[in-house]
Amino acid sequence: MTMSGTHTDHDETSAAGPDRPELQKAIQELVDSGFAGVQLRVNDQRGEWVGSAGVRKLGEAAKPPTNGRFRIGSNTKTFIATLVLQLVAEGTIGLDDPAADHLPEFELDGRITVRMLLQHTSGVFNFTGEFYEDGTIVPGIPWQGQERVDTLFHTYQPEELVRLALSKPARFEPGTDWSYSNTNYVLARLLIEKVTGCPLAEEMQRRILSPLGLSGTVVPDASPEIPEPHAHGYYTYQDAGQWKTVDVTRQNPSWVSAGGDMISTTQDLHTFISALMSGKLLPAPVLAEMRKPHPKLGYGLGLFVQDGTSPSPFPAPSCGVTVLTHNGGFAGYGALMYSTPDGGTTLTASLTTGDAKLDFAQVAEAFGQAQQRLVDEVFCGGQAGSDDSAEPAR
Repeated sequence: MTMSGTHTDHDETSAAGPDRPELQKAIQELVDSGFAGVQLRVNDQRGEWVGSAGVRKLGEAAKPPTNGRFRIGSNTKTFIATLVLQLVAEGTIGLDDPAADHLPEFELDGRITVRMLLQHTSGVFNFTGEFYEDGTIVPGIPWQGQERVDTLFHTYQPEELVRLALSKPARFEPGTDWSYSNTNYVLARLLIEKVTGCPLAEEMQRRILSPLGLSGTVVPDASPEIPEPHAHGYYTYQDAGQWKTVDVTRQNPSWVSAGGDMISTTQDLHTFISALMSGKLLPAPVLAEMRKPHPKLGYGLGLFVQDGTSPSPFPAPSCGVTVLTHNGGFAGYGALMYSTPDGGTTLTASLTTGDAKLDFAQVAEAFGQAQQRLVDEVFCGGQAGSDDSAEPAR
């Protein structure tokens, strides 16, 4: 058993910490809705609780390891934003510097600032594709269907992703609107590497992973490997009218780069978000900038601020308490990361998709309803939430 405040490296598979049957029931309901496996970690005034449900691998009985690694998708953005803001705090770059001053090779619109990259207000096209309000879809790199499966091990260079995005029309004038774009965070990665002179993985290790002891967290670049232990993730899709399921545990994550390529654990995500919120990674004035929500959907700099002042794309606690959050969706994997503003209560989770024959809308609905149940259980003492659904971050 893992007791509160301790972390073991062996292959935990049973619930640990105080008895919280309501949490075990909530993650079992997630599995019942179509996910292959779930691992959950909750840290609050009652201590630490960890548990898992479902299976580690299709066709086997073993549950997902509760200390397992998983692909965290867009939770990567919170790490990237934190690193950029550390450079801001040191005076290496200015939050309102034109990004083009540091990355002249891309001939970016001179009005795009570092802040706009981190807050998704640059207007730069999203290289994984744009979905417009009128239903129009403008594709980017292959990210779904057979075409995605065929490129699972293809290596994309970050500069290649940026140039693809910049070859497309901007979504809006810089600073005039908000729209989620992975391109912003690939530009942020290139900015980090330009001003530090070091690869992103080295800077992340030196500034965040090593100081916090995040031994389960990896910046994989183009490596398809995921360290053991881990649950398997699957991609189920339709091709020529036939349903297919592919094990996508091993895949080259360079297709999303710093928009969502990192690997972590629920323990490390808890340690990271708790340290960030409690002021251990950024000085108070810079953390305050990070937590200023854009009025459209409450996005600060690398995280969503759910304080009731703006709508949120993800389920917020029904009881109205403020939380800071990001989530991540990555072929085969989903990740949740929630924290109170003081870092005292956190919810971190990994979900793996299996062979359920669900379309994107059905997955989004199941994901959103499951988040609502978990968030209310942890942050509202189990008060019943709404059934509002949310689309997983692309």
